[in-house]
Amino acid sequence: MDPELEAFIPLFPRADLTDPVVERKNFAELATAVPAPDTSGMEVEDRMVPAGPDVPVRVYRPQQAQGALVWMHGGGFVMGDVDTEHPWAARLAEGSGVMVVSVGYRLAPEHPYPAALDDAYAVLAWAAEHASELGIDPERIAVGGHSAGGNLAAALALRARDEQGPRIRFQLLSQPGLDDRQETWSQRNFTETPWMNRDKVAATWRHYLGSQPASPYAAPARAVDLAGLPPAYIATAELCPNRDEDIDYALRLLQAGGSVELHQWPGTFHGSQAILSADVSQRQIAEIGAVLRRALAE
Repeated sequence: MDPELEAFIPLFPRADLTDPVVERKNFAELATAVPAPDTSGMEVEDRMVPAGPDVPVRVYRPQQAQGALVWMHGGGFVMGDVDTEHPWAARLAEGSGVMVVSVGYRLAPEHPYPAALDDAYAVLAWAAEHASELGIDPERIAVGGHSAGGNLAAALALRARDEQGPRIRFQLLSQPGLDDRQETWSQRNFTETPWMNRDKVAATWRHYLGSQPASPYAAPARAVDLAGLPPAYIATAELCPNRDEDIDYALRLLQAGGSVELHQWPGTFHGSQAILSADVSQRQIAEIGAVLRRALAE
């Protein structure tokens, strides 16, 4: 493990997700401990996207932004909102120069699949339909997310393709949870890794799926056909249970004719980029901003 990250291991909470209400409170407290981002160079606005029910979003608009990213937060499908995601969404907007629409999707287990995906899809459609009002090019809209949010971004790309929905220019998947089956080497063996481990991943899927079987839109790794999907950037962490399913998804996208940039970050663990003082975290955050900027350039 990267020694800068290892020093912080004792400070990381050991949530097991058995009580989502308690874990949401702890997650929110953890988010407030992250240094506040600099938003002086952008407009930040809270809005409600009409849907059933309406979806809260927080829009980050840097000066002269022409592309947009519909961004889904992490939190195992059960934690997080636009407030807890504020430090990361703002940094994404600042680092990329792209407008970021942070989605406050409904959470499991109270709202199992497909509630979160429906919310995210409604925001994607809204961004495309209101591109002129938002001051963005409708041909330069990307989707992205971290962890559970990466799952939703990948599912959005599949659903938009299948339903001839809004055109997605790019998908940015950061350590996404893509496969409920947990059959890969990393899922079977990473039982004691920091922050995210095999049992915790299993709990996220139980909450998200409820009593339903997993479909490709719930677990994108189950999709048989990956042709015709947007170019992708996929980031994996060496000590993350999701690592091998993410690498496999990247290879399958390539084999289906897609364009993929895959970055496996050595010495890191799931969510470790939250340790902002570490050099590797700073490089991860800077790279995602640069990748997004390039992907949505004219």
